[in-house]
Amino acid sequence: MISAAQFEKEIELIITNAIREDIGDGDHSSLACIPADAKGKAQLLVKDNGILAGVDFAKKVFEFVDPEVKLDIKINDGQKVKKGDVAFYVEAASQSILKAERLVLNAMQRMSAIATKTKEFVDKLEGTGTKILDTRKTTPGIRALEKWAVKIGGGENHRFALYDMIMLKDNHIDFAGGVAQAIQKTKKYLETNNLDLKIIVEARDMKEIEEILAEGGVYRILIDNFDYAETKKAVKLIGDQCLTESSGGITLETAKKYAECGVDYISSGALTHSVYNMDLSLKAM
Repeated sequence: MISAAQFEKEIELIITNAIREDIGDGDHSSLACIPADAKGKAQLLVKDNGILAGVDFAKKVFEFVDPEVKLDIKINDGQKVKKGDVAFYVEAASQSILKAERLVLNAMQRMSAIATKTKEFVDKLEGTGTKILDTRKTTPGIRALEKWAVKIGGGENHRFALYDMIMLKDNHIDFAGGVAQAIQKTKKYLETNNLDLKIIVEARDMKEIEEILAEGGVYRILIDNFDYAETKKAVKLIGDQCLTESSGGITLETAKKYAECGVDYISSGALTHSVYNMDLSLKAM
């Protein structure tokens, strides 16, 4: 994953762009009927059950819009919530609260949904030693938020983007001329450019796993679209030569069976691309 400083920069960019997109040359609805010096208070109401995520992000948004904002947090990121809970109270200029409202709700609703789904996978895998990973199947422009939500839900982040890890998938392998060629070219590229990046290689069958192991120097093998029996064979063959990861249509219902095959990780795009927003509301008091 990227550094903490770079991650914070990504969050700043999301906030800046989202406020630009939503406010434009002014929130004319508020400007038209609310005095600039009017103060207000609102509460973040939870209208669903699950894992709350995005509270810390909301704080950043409110402070970006109004440095004098006061936030009284009652429920923190990662905590279970139920319908009727109040996550926090916010006090600031009324116009500021309204400027931040939609971004806060949009982000928290999606982040909470992702955290909730991730926690379901984490609970399902409990006791197996296998960890759940996200993927790059994220919403363009808000990847940092979605990966943050996965962490809040107890999962782990895969690579952040194309630049912080090497991942040789089926198309890379085919375009390069095969598994061995792809790995050899990658090692040479990293050496030539003085880059220290981990290498993950996707395997479509046992023969490709054998080729990957023969080349060596791989951080993790992605055992893609294998059934349970094949996965067990692959894990046994790989042993402790590198880490293992199962992927390819793995659901909450099948995750534990794959974990019981002995893989170190399971990756699921569903954590971020197949969720329904948690119902939250920001109400004036």
